[in-house]
Amino acid sequence: MIFSISLNSEIYILMYLKTIIQGRLEFGTEKSYEKVTKMFLQRVETYYKTDVLFKYEDIFKDEELCLEIPRFVGQVSEKAFRTTTNLLKYCVQFAIAGSVRAWLINEGEIVQFETLEPDSDKGAVQSYVKGKKLVKVKGKENEAIAALSSAIEKYNRHAQAYERRAKVNFIMRNYHDALRDYNKCIGIDPSIPTSYYGKAKIHMMRDEWDLAIENLEESIKKSIALQTLYWKSRRLKAECHIVQKDWQKAAFDLKLFTNRNFGKDDPNRFWLRFAFFHYGIVLLHLEEHSEALKAFDKALGLPHVEDGVKAADILTQRGLVKQKTGKTGYKKDNKDAASKGGLKAKKMLKTIK
Repeated sequence: MIFSISLNSEIYILMYLKTIIQGRLEFGTEKSYEKVTKMFLQRVETYYKTDVLFKYEDIFKDEELCLEIPRFVGQVSEKAFRTTTNLLKYCVQFAIAGSVRAWLINEGEIVQFETLEPDSDKGAVQSYVKGKKLVKVKGKENEAIAALSSAIEKYNRHAQAYERRAKVNFIMRNYHDALRDYNKCIGIDPSIPTSYYGKAKIHMMRDEWDLAIENLEESIKKSIALQTLYWKSRRLKAECHIVQKDWQKAAFDLKLFTNRNFGKDDPNRFWLRFAFFHYGIVLLHLEEHSEALKAFDKALGLPHVEDGVKAADILTQRGLVKQKTGKTGYKKDNKDAASKGGLKAKKMLKTIK
């Protein structure tokens, strides 16, 4: 959004960009909370005045000794975004736990992204930082759990430590402990989308499809469409709907996923072939044959990856659509599928004159 204003016969261009800010910071003690609120008010009055996007009463929760931004979405100037995130960076210095995430977006592209997390010498902070790093190191799972557990012992409302410990427990197949930690995280800070995503995967493993869908919907709501997690959640939700044979809802999620232009480094790109194949099957059930054929064509046009989908299966389904719609080429698809080991295609060939 662009506005022009005229001052002393000169025209100044003001560009307003979409911004999304969300998160929560825990300060732990009244002393820390008193310091951060005093600093916030002084800086707003002395330096920032009208350039800050939030008022004190909008984000500070005196009863909980925390700063909370459930989700702010608006059109703001770059200066207002920069001023607000700089002020929040000062606030983070006093926090013992939490995270604030801020995006500045122009026409669907991220101009600036900030993740603001405590990085002080406080014991709980240092234990969490250590544990967070160890989560990414294969073979260091027990050390990661020890560090994250230490952070929780030092501050038992550490939502991020619970979420990271849940992830490690999931990796170690301690699903009961992982679910417990995900629930703890959500109970403290319900804005963390990865906690819902992790819960959903556990419910999927248990064939608890309604619960999985419920948590994936929360993961989608709590993330944004420019995040990898948003699209991972969409794809998994479609899988749940397919299991429940809810073809319309599955089609909705898969249409969004397959229409998305993923960057070459986005892990969702790996799953496009899988998504197109399953979208084709869903459209077959909905008797949208021409669209199903397009989906199978797209799946076959993508490079083979280890996504659990065999080329023989795609060819078999495409041949089935061609046969249903009276198109030529279905015999060749079945022959090609049979040559690749497709058992269903081999049976179908016997029925074709």
